[in-house]
Amino acid sequence: MSSPTGPESGLPVRMPRPRQPGRHRRPEPLVAPEDAPAFVLAVPGAPSAATRSLAEEVVSIARSELPGLDARIGYLDGDDKEFPSLRAVLAGASEERTARHEQAVAAGSDAKAPDGPVAVVVPLLAGPDNALLRQTRQAVMDSRVAAELTDVLGPHPLLAEGLHVRLSEAGLARADRARLFTVATAADGIILASVGGEEAVQAAGITGMLLAARLAVPVMAAALDQDGSIASIAEQLRNSGSQQLALAPYLIGPEIDTALLTAAAEEVDCATSEALGAYPAIGKLALAKYTAALGIAQQPQGAPAF
Repeated sequence: MSSPTGPESGLPVRMPRPRQPGRHRRPEPLVAPEDAPAFVLAVPGAPSAATRSLAEEVVSIARSELPGLDARIGYLDGDDKEFPSLRAVLAGASEERTARHEQAVAAGSDAKAPDGPVAVVVPLLAGPDNALLRQTRQAVMDSRVAAELTDVLGPHPLLAEGLHVRLSEAGLARADRARLFTVATAADGIILASVGGEEAVQAAGITGMLLAARLAVPVMAAALDQDGSIASIAEQLRNSGSQQLALAPYLIGPEIDTALLTAAAEEVDCATSEALGAYPAIGKLALAKYTAALGIAQQPQGAPAF
């Protein structure tokens, strides 16, 4: 037994730890608001088992960051069976929201009719691609569902981090500039390959500057879907002194035919790293687009040194 001033037996008493006040207090974990719009990942390109696995991994990361998130996947070229189309996914989300409201009313609830967007659609694109974005907007319009379409994921420092990781995995860059060792195959010039024309090249160039700062080598963006663009940038880099080039896809993966990457690398005789794929930052950035659309405050996310 113990008294308010201490234990009668002389043994220490474990007292409750007081909640830490002020700006250093640990923030409460963020959860998805009740009846929040669905998070719908719009996946471009030809659907496949690999594409589905990638999209599911991105969605899984988003769910882990925001518990309670209603996350779904819609394919721009889906068949509504094995790979549900974006249009069908949006229609399904709308029907389910209406059904939930009707069930609540039938149960005697005085719940208000749902308003606001049924879903927030996040394109699975690192950079702008007008053709794919037009296709996404058309699918949203065809669904006749009130849905908000966000911007693409980049440019962003976390994408530069992901590119750095993919290059290091391929043995084309040091994993960490702070470590004083060399990689024999490290590239001394990086071609950042994008799709989507000149606008996409300019957006990739912003992330390219962040990547150049990480690697301390020149990085220049080029378009995979423009004849001669990759070769022109390779020539510029070699004329400026870079001899061992690497091609880094500024792509998530589904939006491009891998044969284009292979052909481009062979054309300029350089190695290539993998696309960004399901790098964890992709899921975090996709969720950030969703929460920004809803005005939900997230913890600040930067790009930790890699």
